[in-house]
Amino acid sequence: MTYIVKPRFHHPALPKNALGYTHRDYEGSVSTLCAGCGHDSISAAIIQACFELNIEPHRVAKLSGIGCSSKTPTYFLGQSHGFNSVHGRMPSVMTGANLANRELIYLGVSGDGDTASIGLGQFAHLIRRGVNMTYIVENNGVYGLTKGQFSATADRGSKSKRGAINADSSIDLVAMALQLGATFVGRSFSGDKKQLVPLIMAAIEHKGAAFLDVISPCVAFNNHPGSTKSFDHVREHNEAVNRLDFISGRSPIAVDYEPGAVEIVEQHDGSKIALRKLDGDYDVHDRRGATNFLLERAAAGEIVTGLLYVEPDGEELHDNLKTVKKPLNTLGERELCPGSGALDKFNASLR
Repeated sequence: MTYIVKPRFHHPALPKNALGYTHRDYEGSVSTLCAGCGHDSISAAIIQACFELNIEPHRVAKLSGIGCSSKTPTYFLGQSHGFNSVHGRMPSVMTGANLANRELIYLGVSGDGDTASIGLGQFAHLIRRGVNMTYIVENNGVYGLTKGQFSATADRGSKSKRGAINADSSIDLVAMALQLGATFVGRSFSGDKKQLVPLIMAAIEHKGAAFLDVISPCVAFNNHPGSTKSFDHVREHNEAVNRLDFISGRSPIAVDYEPGAVEIVEQHDGSKIALRKLDGDYDVHDRRGATNFLLERAAAGEIVTGLLYVEPDGEELHDNLKTVKKPLNTLGERELCPGSGALDKFNASLR
């Protein structure tokens, strides 16, 4: 087995942030994903966001499940805490870790399969409980690790390269996050770094459940010419190429367009998607308006990107449960086991 290791040395004149860290201090291992994969662009955006926020890497806990997207925490924040959980079970691990130590910055990275299929129930409960974390879904609409079958976020009516038609309705994770009470909801495109980096920074700084749906094209299996995309996800047509044994290197897709404008983005396979960036007149504090706007623009075949909703004074799980301020691993025996007298007093208060 061959491992590609980044050299430890770097140029002494590399720019440093306020803490004295360079960009390299927020990087991880060399990516083993397909060349041009949108997930790598998201990793780069996370690195840039943490660098600009002057975050100490050891204060971050990054968690993931299973899938191409769940591999990406290896490629950023190599000096942070990390936990790769079971398929679809990252939210429960995230919740437990957050309850045990509220002082860490929690970053969950998942995919449309890991979140919208096997992990859908766990995703729902994490959001509705208001766990204080940033949850990023790297959404490509396909199951990349198992040769590109339709995922739960693929368009109904999408046609695969072999001609198979997706007869299932798609799951709108952004709409679900809004309905379940997320206090920060956004969507972006992996190739739009100017938009994605500030969104990640804002999500990390937000108190409460922050959810980001990031459209991330799959260079190997996303082949969907002429497809109509839903508003909350790019319904990338799955290309089930079971006999593919070689993937040529491709350049990452990048876009740069003004707020309020619509940009037609051509993907690696020649298919095109329409992206609309929110303009300055959009009210980010109107939850109902956000839902209506998503439905309205979805009917026009557009995918809304930007900050969709934010609740500045939202509560989080620790506020609702009235937990202790200190992390559990800092509490002594007297605090953790106050004795039978304290238990009797508590039980009496419930009668």
